[in-house]
Amino acid sequence: MESASISLGVVILLVAMALVFDFMNGFHDAANAIATVVSTRVMKPHTAVAMAALCNVAAIFVFELKVAATVGKGTLHPDVIDYYVVFGALVGAIAWNVITWYYGIPSSSSHALIGGLIGSALVKAGPSSLVYSGVIKVVAFIVISPLLGMVLGTAMMIAMSWVFRNSTPRRVDGWSRRLQLISASAYALGHGGNDAQKTIGIIWMLLISAGIMHPGEHVPAWVVISCYSSIGLGTVFGGWRIIKLMGQKITKLRPIGGFCAQTGGAATLFFATALGIPVSTTHTITGAIVGVGATKRMSAVRWGIAGTIVWAWVLTIPGSAVIAALAWYFARLVM
Repeated sequence: MESASISLGVVILLVAMALVFDFMNGFHDAANAIATVVSTRVMKPHTAVAMAALCNVAAIFVFELKVAATVGKGTLHPDVIDYYVVFGALVGAIAWNVITWYYGIPSSSSHALIGGLIGSALVKAGPSSLVYSGVIKVVAFIVISPLLGMVLGTAMMIAMSWVFRNSTPRRVDGWSRRLQLISASAYALGHGGNDAQKTIGIIWMLLISAGIMHPGEHVPAWVVISCYSSIGLGTVFGGWRIIKLMGQKITKLRPIGGFCAQTGGAATLFFATALGIPVSTTHTITGAIVGVGATKRMSAVRWGIAGTIVWAWVLTIPGSAVIAALAWYFARLVM
């Protein structure tokens, strides 16, 4: 490690960059928690955003820091990490988020961060710099999380169809609207619990590499509070450009479908966070929405749009990795 070469000023700058990424994560991914509840008109956009932000921050009391440990200690070997690597990773992740937000593409902030770490580490020290067990888990869940979300969303839709088989459409709609308030809150809670911890892991990694913390120490409370607060603030400002795509363009949702999609997605996030696996909230809710839409008929899902989103998933890690590698080279030249 190059702890001796990292000044306090550089550490503060990188912590600030990490919190900017965390803010953008909330801004970029706010639509994931509220798209269905807004598109089905159960809640007004600003009310939904306030609810999601509150749940993002409340996740601090619910989840252990297992995802933070995976990001901070389980992706790169400690002796590779220095401020160049962290700088490159953050630039790669932030730049990718800005690009995909601008074009309204619901890509993964999580995988942009992992891609940034991989790109920086590879140009510095090559393939031996990676902790493959951690990286493989993250890559595997690029496929597993949307599939699990899809399966659970489908199962929920089938179960709710059976429960309400003898009910009138009006009664189904009324109950679904109430239930969607719970499912949207649960999804926002899972979003905060999984995504805020990724930034906690980055700052944890930075503080250890700078010699400010020892590897065996617990994450300082100020880091945890700052990260959860930043993602909540990002959610308050919201990703309005993505709400319409997630809520209506993939498939037309009624309140019952919104509830099932959010419940399936929330269950997936809770499961992954309990295992300490950083997953994409975007991938998860998209899979759940597709699963719900497919229960009507396969043609109810606009597979062309879903395919475009999948391409964004495929390109996120290599795209952010390339940007991170270029940022690493830039930092070596000027810092």
